[in-house]
Amino acid sequence: MEFFCYHRDRPGSVALRHELLEEHWSYMDRYEKEMVARGPTFMSDGDTPTGSVHIVDLPDPAAARAFAFDEPGYQAGVYRDVLVRRWRNMLGRTMWDFSGGRVGGNRYLVLGLGTGQGQDLAVPPCQDELIAYGPLLSDDGTTWLGTAALVRAPDPATARAVLPSGPYADVEVHLWEFGGRR
Repeated sequence: MEFFCYHRDRPGSVALRHELLEEHWSYMDRYEKEMVARGPTFMSDGDTPTGSVHIVDLPDPAAARAFAFDEPGYQAGVYRDVLVRRWRNMLGRTMWDFSGGRVGGNRYLVLGLGTGQGQDLAVPPCQDELIAYGPLLSDDGTTWLGTAALVRAPDPATARAVLPSGPYADVEVHLWEFGGRR
């Protein structure tokens, strides 16, 4: 089962986040085989972190919650909240399989929060620019709660266009980069 986890930074926690970076990476290294995608989000300046995305393949919702809430930054108070949702990998690959690699162009997390009406999600036509794409689901996988996409795009508006306008109560677009040790 795949799960989407988005840790949102607490205001004023940048110094603590940097202090715990090695602990964070060491923790994530333990999940290397389960990782579908990972990486930080940033403010529009591209330098100030705002959160951390992890898409992982774990046995069940309890394991996903343990993964998200045992993370050292969460335990130390770096994050103000954590979104954990079941996720379906519509592309059938990891971010490391993305042909565009780590460099060249901007990358974004596009997070569409659903209105409760289920959606038949087809992969958008701009598939070559998609790094990861799939629905956010309830723990049992039966209720559609939104969509999460990692996409390469020239700007936030183009990234936002990967999701249709109608079915979302809210759509967030965050500057994102490939995660892991540099």
